[in-house]
Amino acid sequence: MESLLQLPWAIAMRALEYPMRGIQRLIGERRMPYVFVLPNLLIFGTFVVVPLFINFFYSVTGGTSLFPDQRPFVGAEQYGYLLDCEDYLKPFSCREDQFWRGIYNTITFVSFQVTAMVALSLLTAIVLNRRIAARGFFRSVFFYPVLLSPVVVALVWKWILQREGVLNAFLTALGGDGIVFLAEPQWAMFWAIFVSTWAHMGFYTLILLAGLQSIPRDLYEAAEMDGTSHWRTFRRITLPLLWPTMLVVLVLSLIKSVQTFDEVFVLTGGGPGTATQLIVQYIYSTAFATQVHNFGLAAAAAIVLGSVLLVLTLLQMRLGSGKDKD
Repeated sequence: MESLLQLPWAIAMRALEYPMRGIQRLIGERRMPYVFVLPNLLIFGTFVVVPLFINFFYSVTGGTSLFPDQRPFVGAEQYGYLLDCEDYLKPFSCREDQFWRGIYNTITFVSFQVTAMVALSLLTAIVLNRRIAARGFFRSVFFYPVLLSPVVVALVWKWILQREGVLNAFLTALGGDGIVFLAEPQWAMFWAIFVSTWAHMGFYTLILLAGLQSIPRDLYEAAEMDGTSHWRTFRRITLPLLWPTMLVVLVLSLIKSVQTFDEVFVLTGGGPGTATQLIVQYIYSTAFATQVHNFGLAAAAAIVLGSVLLVLTLLQMRLGSGKDKD
């Protein structure tokens, strides 16, 4: 029965063997790895490289038309419009104040969200790495939100936090007053950070947990025999050996945080006002949600965002490699 089930697979592999042998004779055995990499390169080029060049083209052209042949070349005019400010610390003094409001909101969001994400993920990973009861259950519980769609996560929390939501019902039942969580700027930003952290923390916890489990147990046993305190063990053994994994988590969480759109857009819509409008939402709104679709301005904002993100990632990796050498 088993051999019968394997028959289709064997036939398919046999049929594939003949063209692959022909390609190998044609280009040589040393060039065969490029044949296997080629499909991935084609997919990457089609869905990443080509859209990147198209985006750059739109950023240096003007008009409202979507068709490239109907867009006049304007050079760096879109970038100049975005970066034209009397005082960069005051968004209202800029020609495109919504862009700078989105930048400052994103800086606030990223600063708190990445810090909370890394700290809570590290703490959770350390706890889940210990021998505790029902450890497998708790590991799956913390990872479960990662499996949910960001839109579903935002809708669930919006149902909890709205004026007549579950949380206000609970507060009222305890004799307190209901709080309009999503209609006040400070509360709205706090919950946007909280929901995003809650939704993605399990993924980074899993990465850090794998890093912790790769640290040899002999080091901890030796430290325990020497009477080393838990804090000193953590600072002298855990953190240095976990640093490469921590660097991966920092880079991934930073990129993810800057690109946040789904949860915040569904949860608050960027409001109240523009209190939680992040830079990605500004790009989306400028290109698709406004009455006049300004594709060039949105493309320029996306190029600026990508450039900043690239610089921050390279800086993080540079600092990480420098620490490894030390």
